Amino acid sequence: MGSEIPQHTLLAEQLLEIAIKSGAEAAEVYQSKSLSRPVFFEANRLKQLESAQSEGTALRLWRKGRPGLAVAYGSVAPQTLVERALALSQLNEPEAIELVSNSQPNYPNLGQDVAVERLIEWGNNAIALIHDAYPEVLISAEWDSDIETTRLINSMGLDCHYTDTTLSAYLAVEWIRGDDFLSVSDGQTQRDILHPEKIVEQILQRLQWAKKNIAPPTGHVPILFTSKAADMLWSTLQAAINGKRVLEKASPWADKLGQLVTSSALTISQEPDKGPFSCPFDDEGTPTKPLVFIQNGALQNFVSDRTCGKLLGTGSTGNGFRPGLGSYPTPGLFNLLIQPGNESLAQLITRLDDGIIIDQMLGDGGSISGDFSINVDLGYRVKNGQAIGRVKDTMVAGNAYTALKQLVALGNDAEWNGSCYTPSLIVEGLSTIGRSES
Repeated sequence: MGSEIPQHTLLAEQLLEIAIKSGAEAAEVYQSKSLSRPVFFEANRLKQLESAQSEGTALRLWRKGRPGLAVAYGSVAPQTLVERALALSQLNEPEAIELVSNSQPNYPNLGQDVAVERLIEWGNNAIALIHDAYPEVLISAEWDSDIETTRLINSMGLDCHYTDTTLSAYLAVEWIRGDDFLSVSDGQTQRDILHPEKIVEQILQRLQWAKKNIAPPTGHVPILFTSKAADMLWSTLQAAINGKRVLEKASPWADKLGQLVTSSALTISQEPDKGPFSCPFDDEGTPTKPLVFIQNGALQNFVSDRTCGKLLGTGSTGNGFRPGLGSYPTPGLFNLLIQPGNESLAQLITRLDDGIIIDQMLGDGGSISGDFSINVDLGYRVKNGQAIGRVKDTMVAGNAYTALKQLVALGNDAEWNGSCYTPSLIVEGLSTIGRSES
């Protein structure tokens, strides 16, 4: 990368040297250092400024083929961390050592930091716009600029590192009307610049739709998931294309390569260099790459780390990620892009004669079975192509695989929801239950 390696990463070379001298056949060090400067607003005004810095080091080694993983946060005595990893290795069974060797790529820094004063300005402007339209509401917000440096080095010659800067914003509006409580939230994650006016526009639209409470339709009705809510469906898809689940025969798509598994309107891919969470290499040091998972509804690829890729015969797809610093790499996804459609959210709404918009939900989704049952935290009824009011005490249940096969339309309003770039969409095949009276 363009800048010098941060001082804290010099620990990595010490750890590798001590590990090898202590009898390890191979070792790797993964380091992550972050600096965030969140700006908090509460009850429509600036509350506090913070600065949070963290750094963590994970040492993974193999002695007599047995892996051991030890983690430390902040400063650490190298010898102590090595001894801890060696002790833990005695508890594990031997395994093949899968490490990238002899690679020292140069990755550029990504993203631009933004001054705290600018974050405050964005926050004040967004709150003022909402408060002008709805003086009675209470608004809280968090605006942040997060800088994270990642380095991975091993005893076989790998040394890769990069710095990533991401901006994020989150606004939550509370509207109390007698016994009725409404909470509407929205956010944005970008590089270099945030657009407060877009978040405000979306929140004001939701508040407008929610002015009246209305009974939901029941039975099987079309459901419009906004881009914020659609991620629930994609989490099931991510589980289905996970190479580990495929090897375990837990994925219903394990033997479906080349076959239609979703609506032919869906094309889903991974793009490492797109969006606010671009990633040049995975947590095993394998370079990431563009990859199409679903092409016009047909399954094209599974997600693999080095171990799963070897067993599947495909090799790693550059998707070996750690769920946490203290975890071993496992197949995982980032920058999942759902190819948008051609219609705006407003145009999608006009498609519904009688249906529901889901914008916020409570409950779990994304299990490998695809079955889900969620409470609608924030949703709206659509009648004759118009949103006519907020629905309460409403539940939606069904199966994500079924829903993805019964896709009606995709919007052109794709946004980043975490590291998933998703548009709004309409699906059928789901069941709605709710109170008969609002």
